[in-house]
Amino acid sequence: MQRIPVDSSNIASIGYDAQAQVLEIEFRRKGQEQGPVYQYLQVPLEVWEGLLASPSKGKYFSDQIKGRYPYRKVSD
Repeated sequence: MQRIPVDSSNIASIGYDAQAQVLEIEFRRKGQEQGPVYQYLQVPLEVWEGLLASPSKGKYFSDQIKGRYPYRKVSD
């Protein structure tokens, strides 16, 4: 899945597969540009659009995604 870089202190890049409803997030690791990648499953298109439009990606993630969707870690 292709991800796009975002301006966030906690998130490095995000991507979305609309057909599969999978949201992919690459987090930042302290002191490093790149960190672990997680996929969030069954994420509706409007949540992806909200994340893209949000001025604070980290806050949107915490408020609207974290703990609401099943997920899997895909890389360290």
